[in-house]
Amino acid sequence: MKARRIVAWNLRKIRVERGFTIEALGGDAEVDSSMVARIERGTVNSSIDLLERLANVLKVRIVEFFVEPLPGAPQPKPLRGGRRPAK
Repeated sequence: MKARRIVAWNLRKIRVERGFTIEALGGDAEVDSSMVARIERGTVNSSIDLLERLANVLKVRIVEFFVEPLPGAPQPKPLRGGRRPAK
């Protein structure tokens, strides 16, 4: 798996586990939500500075974006749109 796809996989997995929508994560990290979506789709290379901001909002170490997923691991289910998920 290419590094960009690994980062995309882990960003989405961590974001969903933490209960952030793309919009909420982008807003809290001061990043356009469309950029977060493109990173999660693996269509763009993100800077280390941007990954660091996302990691800080998600309260994880940046290295967690680079952990290769286990073979056959299911994709995280998407959250509904909006600023914050319903609790």
